Amino acid sequence: MWTPPSRRRAAAAEASPLEAALSEEEDLEPDSRPIDSSTLEQWLPPGLRHPRWLGWRVRALLGAALLGCLMVVLLARALAAEPWLPGTWRAGTDGRLVLAASADEQLRPFIGQWLQSIGGADGRLTDVDAQLLTRSARWLTRDGDRAEATAQQHALAAALEGPRMQLVFGDGSELWFEPEARGFGGLGPLFWLIAALALVLYVVAMAVLLATPGVRNALFALIALSQCGNLLFIAIETSRGLGLPAEWIGGEAWLRTAFDLVAAAGFVHVSTLHPTRVPRATAIATVCWVLVLALALAMQRGALSGIWWWTQGACFGLGVVAIAVLGWSHHLQPHPFSLVLRRFGVVAVGTWALLTVAIATAADSPGIQQQIARIGSMAWVVFLASLLLLLPFLARSQQVLREFSLLAGISTIAFSLDLLFVSLFSFGAFSSIALTLFLSIGLYVALRQRLMSQLRGTGVLTMERLFERLYRMARDVERQPQQAGAQLLALLRELFEPLEALVAPRSSRSARISSDGSTLLVPVPDLSVASGRADQTLVLRFSRGGRRLFTEDDARLAERIVEQLRRAVAYDQAVERGRSEERSRLAQDLHDDIGARLLTLMYQASTPEQEDYIRHTLQDLKTLTRGLAVGNHRLSYALGEWKADVQHRLKAANIALDWQTRIDAEIELGVVQWSALTRVLRELVSNALAHAQATEIRVTVSYDRSVLELSVLDNGRGRAPQAWSAGLGVGGVRKRVKQLGGEVAWHEVESGGIECRVRLPRAVLQQRR
Repeated sequence: MWTPPSRRRAAAAEASPLEAALSEEEDLEPDSRPIDSSTLEQWLPPGLRHPRWLGWRVRALLGAALLGCLMVVLLARALAAEPWLPGTWRAGTDGRLVLAASADEQLRPFIGQWLQSIGGADGRLTDVDAQLLTRSARWLTRDGDRAEATAQQHALAAALEGPRMQLVFGDGSELWFEPEARGFGGLGPLFWLIAALALVLYVVAMAVLLATPGVRNALFALIALSQCGNLLFIAIETSRGLGLPAEWIGGEAWLRTAFDLVAAAGFVHVSTLHPTRVPRATAIATVCWVLVLALALAMQRGALSGIWWWTQGACFGLGVVAIAVLGWSHHLQPHPFSLVLRRFGVVAVGTWALLTVAIATAADSPGIQQQIARIGSMAWVVFLASLLLLLPFLARSQQVLREFSLLAGISTIAFSLDLLFVSLFSFGAFSSIALTLFLSIGLYVALRQRLMSQLRGTGVLTMERLFERLYRMARDVERQPQQAGAQLLALLRELFEPLEALVAPRSSRSARISSDGSTLLVPVPDLSVASGRADQTLVLRFSRGGRRLFTEDDARLAERIVEQLRRAVAYDQAVERGRSEERSRLAQDLHDDIGARLLTLMYQASTPEQEDYIRHTLQDLKTLTRGLAVGNHRLSYALGEWKADVQHRLKAANIALDWQTRIDAEIELGVVQWSALTRVLRELVSNALAHAQATEIRVTVSYDRSVLELSVLDNGRGRAPQAWSAGLGVGGVRKRVKQLGGEVAWHEVESGGIECRVRLPRAVLQQRR
């Protein structure tokens, strides 16, 4: 029967946080629940389930992927159809534009000369310099340089539109060049690599959005799409030669600025919602978006000076705000994803600041400025795109993605350091690259293990301790199969240190993690049945106290632990069956062989004393064989056998027996326990008979609060038991009790005599159900 949501929420408020979270799904209307409610996936709240890839989602993702491929192809065709100025151009030391190499027959005679001006068919010339190499004005720090680079690109685009263009070189020579279409060969391999990366990021963003539509995934898609735009603009910049479409010049810088601002504001917005919604999240996100929108409009209208500084400062400030919000979120509710996002935020903001400082210090060097505009910005955008690609797969075992992300970050830092060394210390190219590589590789080697351990986590249990725990667990589970869930939960708690964990009375097929990596679900097989089916599931949330995510490696490790536990229990059961069969065989052989011989000797005894001794020995043999043949012995039955045996021996020696028992529950003794206690009791009675010269022996057996105690007290003349030599008798008693996991002690009694007390704790006993 369906219960109203208000009543369910009131009951959930009194439960633990994990139980309340697991009961959220019950707030759904009956008709909106999944049809199949037999699996744990339907029992968990929606946030912990795997996304259901229904038909429309697959078709939508396929359509989005095809649309992305079509856009890349159309972009490549449009760029290939544009006219261009071929050749390899570089910036000279004096800021001039030098033709370094060219395969074109018209330009080949001018290799090594610098280009002074360009013009179209109308004969108007425009002076050019190394600023023409700057394909994007986005990363130019000065407004004047930005305007100059844009004007030269417009002049080049206008000259390329005509049938001929005029080139004037530094030595005064002129060339009327006939532009041709760039063609796909003029795009270069780097264009296709970066465009492919943009396409992959676009498909991942669409997959995340379609998997679980919502505000958080929409924000992730928005951030990813903004970086896709940046990647495509960078891909255009990497095309060979000179020349860009006129309609792209100018607006490209504003669009890339807007993309960066949108990504920064989106990062702040998503940090207020995921993984924990912070107080006043809507107000914080609204303020950030309003500021970004106002800044973007002011830049578009030219109302601000120092556009680059405004952009860098705004992105840096928003990044710091996002990091602070994530720290606040983790303080409110510890969650590993908030720590992961905060680490990524610190790395991204730190790299952004380092790149900003490198660009600012190199603004007075045209060659370095051009290098920054192309290489530095490309390294940063590729690095940020790799982080976005990594985020959806944090809860998966994607070692390549993790390594790629770390290498991308180190590469970005390396480029920034290289630019800093060249601009600040005037290092040569070789010295700067060598020093940069040395520092970057050292930083990567020093921090890689720390970063990977923070992301993936390290095991607390060593393999030796893990196998030891599994062996002990197998013994305990074999005695009490219903405790398998609690035993396994204790082991996984020590292994993963989760903030929350419980045993859910639901079935599941295999160990897996939730979609966000915060929860690990581990099936607990019922080891009391042969099928081993899982009737319970362990639910663990927030590994390492909320400092890391669960991964697929953790799920596989949990699966192997469960499988090894099942095998250990099966192995112990097989060993115990073999022991039982061997004990039965030995008992049968003793009964048939030694018993028959003793019976013959009893009938042939010459005196009544011999006959009585042999009869007593035959009775002991029957007790021994019966004990070997039976797997478990009830304590009440064992007490009867022990009392009869002790009473018979003391009667023959004319010693009184005081037998006392106090038992609050029936228990079963295993063969090892029964055999050891039988021999211990016999040895203690034998010692009293042989050495104490007692007239009375008191035997007390008690089972109280799951502790079994056996006491043998005599009124003889024994003294100072601590000074006794450890012979076969006393040593044998100590050894047997130690093997059982118990304690044994002798002490003098004030009224005279020695008392030996054997104590077996709960851990070595099994209470009868």
